[in-house]
Amino acid sequence: MSPSDDIAPLIRGLADADPVRREHAAAELFRRGSELARTLAAKWLADPQLARLFVLDDSHFPETTVGLAVQPQNFDRIRASNGSPRLADVPPDQDAREIELHFHPRVRLDILTSNQPDGSGAIARYLQKFGEGIQQIELLTLDVGRATDILRERFDLEPIYPQTRAGADGTRVNFFLVPAPPGKKVLIEFVEAAAKSKGK
Repeated sequence: MSPSDDIAPLIRGLADADPVRREHAAAELFRRGSELARTLAAKWLADPQLARLFVLDDSHFPETTVGLAVQPQNFDRIRASNGSPRLADVPPDQDAREIELHFHPRVRLDILTSNQPDGSGAIARYLQKFGEGIQQIELLTLDVGRATDILRERFDLEPIYPQTRAGADGTRVNFFLVPAPPGKKVLIEFVEAAAKSKGK
């Protein structure tokens, strides 16, 4: 998903010294990503079997996290300005650093950057092509493998990876490039929580 012209100030706002400005920037970034996800996923939720595989929030929509790709220097600024949250345990082959930011109410962001900005990892490629922006939208599921099968069989959407793969912090993930008007595609990540944290 290519970023809009006004997204850079919002990303910079995540590193603002003023917590109110940080929260405003986070809320707007989350709103943009989650509204797009709602549009794309509406037909998925109409499928009873697939709907049961999502972890729903109090609005009856899958719990959503908006993933932002940022340059390494901005990643460090954002992390420092938000209390230096711990780095996620990202599989080495994914060439990424990641932190989670949580704001009230229900605003969840993953901040991602590449260890090798000139490399060939997914985050590096996104930054090289588009610059900073909303790189992915994550939807929490109970069973990524089964949800992937349903999207493939009933909605004619092929996953990026043939099989579910390891994600950050022991999660299981798969990705879909989903068509979105006008003539664009949005990267949707299905995330299955690590076994130890399920049900919490």
